[in-house]
Amino acid sequence: MEEFQLYAFLFSLVVLFCGWYFTRKLTSRGNIKLPPSPPTLPVIGNLHQLGHLPHRALWELSTKYGPIMLLKFGSKPTLVISSAAIAKKILKTHDLAFAGKQACTECSQKIFYDLKDLINLPYGDEWRKIRSIFVHELLSSTRVKSFNTIREEEIALMVEKIKQCCVYSSPVNLTSMFMTLMNDLICRSAFGKKHSETGHGKKFLEKMDEVVALLFNFTIGEFVPWLGWINRLNGFNASLDRYARETDEILDAVIEDHLSRGSNGDDDKSKENFVDILLGIYKGNTPGVSIDLISLKAVILDVFGAGTETSATTLVWVMTELIRNPPAMKRLQDEIREIMKGKQQITDDDLQKMHYLKAVIKETFRCHPPVAIYFHAAREYVNLMGYDIAPETMVLINAWAIGRDPACWDEPDKFMPERFLNSSVDFRGFDFQLIPFGAGRRICPGLGFAAAAIEHTLANLMQNFDWALPDGAKGEDLDATERPGFTIGKKEPLIVVPIVHS
Repeated sequence: MEEFQLYAFLFSLVVLFCGWYFTRKLTSRGNIKLPPSPPTLPVIGNLHQLGHLPHRALWELSTKYGPIMLLKFGSKPTLVISSAAIAKKILKTHDLAFAGKQACTECSQKIFYDLKDLINLPYGDEWRKIRSIFVHELLSSTRVKSFNTIREEEIALMVEKIKQCCVYSSPVNLTSMFMTLMNDLICRSAFGKKHSETGHGKKFLEKMDEVVALLFNFTIGEFVPWLGWINRLNGFNASLDRYARETDEILDAVIEDHLSRGSNGDDDKSKENFVDILLGIYKGNTPGVSIDLISLKAVILDVFGAGTETSATTLVWVMTELIRNPPAMKRLQDEIREIMKGKQQITDDDLQKMHYLKAVIKETFRCHPPVAIYFHAAREYVNLMGYDIAPETMVLINAWAIGRDPACWDEPDKFMPERFLNSSVDFRGFDFQLIPFGAGRRICPGLGFAAAAIEHTLANLMQNFDWALPDGAKGEDLDATERPGFTIGKKEPLIVVPIVHS
């Protein structure tokens, strides 16, 4: 038996060596052409080069190895894209071939019901069905407009809170305020109540704050399976299991609450929210559309996980950049106040006239995309820019780096909203130099909901207030250090002093 095991071991070594040798020979003969690659370390590959902020570390590598690179995360081949031209090839020319999805971390699999949600679901019939529910039932333009009243009411409440602080010249934590605003908007749209009015909503959002912090953890056990025991030993897996279990219990309670409310005869369609719509589909009330309970829960997680923090983070960054650039803030305030001319209620028609407002938001998306890196996967063999890309290769599209692509942007490190005033470039997935919501088949379906919330909130803040920093600090002194995570937010809270505009 021992002799057999020895022969088996030696045979395995010979097979591995032959595979390595012939791969090298084929590559050297030009039969396989791979993208440029940084040197790798044994076992971990390039994982050590991701650093504290992966979007910046990958961008720095791209300045040396080019806008298309092949890295290895453990044994996992990973294609990294840092230019608009190549992103267009992936998200348009070869969109179907790269429409695959792979979980970047085990956390995604455990939290999102083994990737049953729209963001992580592999491309196929099930993905198309869930996508159709999102686009036609949950986030259509008609449905987004139906939430206008909720948006107006919540923004008005926030404005009143800020005005109360102005009475005593009290500083305001805009980071916290924006998170509360977006939590309440999402909760009222999804649950029918804001989180302060329902124990379920409050618990759910507290749990999501913990989960979001874990979603971008590149642990070595993710990419080197035989080292997976490290995640068990350090308690990481146990934490994930606990978060997944507690989140599932909250969702069960939310669904039970909505089902019992429906059984009590409350069938007012005008009061329908995301959960009501999804439960109607689950119960078979929508002809030709169906969803199972697990997918229903995963979709609710997407609505919260992708909707709350991304929009709040964008609002923090747009206010940060305006405070750091007083001429831009002054120009924006002048535009909005001239259009409103004493009117209080900002309408959709008013927003359409605010061209500089839209330019400011686009420039913020360019400098600070809410999700810095988008994950895709090759579904089949692709020849991309003359390079051979194998099936199941993980693909990272660095939206943050593309926003700094000098081939697309003059002075990319400067905040200049004016660059968009005479430009048709938009962020809705057709212009690949600006893809804060992704592009192609897997573009974020919540784009319209998020854009409406951001535009209305910013317009109201600029209409009603002037802004300063505490203790007379200047805009250039404002710390803009990033923090790591699923969304790239500002490390320190944004504390400001509002002054009511008279």
